[in-house]
Amino acid sequence: MPELPEVETVRDGLARHVLGRTVERVDVRRAYSVRRHEGGPADLAGRLAGRRLEAAVRRGKFCWLLLDDGSALLTHLGMSGQLLVRGNVADGADHPHLRVRLSLDDGGALDFVDQRTFGHLSVQELVPTPDGAPGGVGSDVAAVPEPVEHIARDLLDPALDDDALVDALRHRRTGVKRALLDQTLVSGVGNIYADEGLWRARLHYARATDTLRRPEAHRLLEGARDVMSEALAQGGTSFDALYVNVNGASGYFDRSLAVYGQAGEACPRCGTPVRRDEFMNRSSYTCPRCQPRPRNGRW
Repeated sequence: MPELPEVETVRDGLARHVLGRTVERVDVRRAYSVRRHEGGPADLAGRLAGRRLEAAVRRGKFCWLLLDDGSALLTHLGMSGQLLVRGNVADGADHPHLRVRLSLDDGGALDFVDQRTFGHLSVQELVPTPDGAPGGVGSDVAAVPEPVEHIARDLLDPALDDDALVDALRHRRTGVKRALLDQTLVSGVGNIYADEGLWRARLHYARATDTLRRPEAHRLLEGARDVMSEALAQGGTSFDALYVNVNGASGYFDRSLAVYGQAGEACPRCGTPVRRDEFMNRSSYTCPRCQPRPRNGRW
């Protein structure tokens, strides 16, 4: 599933390629892709027609386009969703997994493509942010789409309060990786960057959050933030053709991963073979030497 760096790469592409354009019409080719829009496909098309795209905003894994009527086109990419900018819809065939097309006033289009159909689009009203800070990266508007209201700020959000997040993390009674994946605590961190951040912080995923010392918690946040920033600089992490940016190019940070997906390979720091464990119907990757497993999650 696309994580924060992948979604931010898409947001940045939207900001550079579609802002200021007006939606002329909308073609919903698969109703399931707009299932979160309360009025259905016809209502979504009607609400978008004639609207100008004013800002591209992201919080965690959610991305939205602010519209000139004060609402927002909210996108969640799911497992395989892509937002692709077409310069001229007359050039070339449509993508085989095209689900929704926004035809723009310059003859181009913004296509929502989704092979596995877990992603979705909807037009949503905005609600104020509780702290009065901007809703996300890409806009100064202190509001978010209503379905995003419960999503916490992410590690690349300038408005994030690290000290408050450390306090909240240390007051949880769970494993540290489970906490990192809780989007109501801190958003945007998924399986890949959780494992990479924990490796950088030399912490095991099963470590109990309430045993973390403040310096350890800060080190964890910095480790996860650094690895996501590095991934963002390289366009994100792609393991197949399903994740691409708005121009169709894949990210390549997977070449720089230290432990994720590296079971049996040498830890880049100490040379110990990387270990894979089952975790929440997924996998966790650790270095047994750099990240020793605590006894019952505690020291």
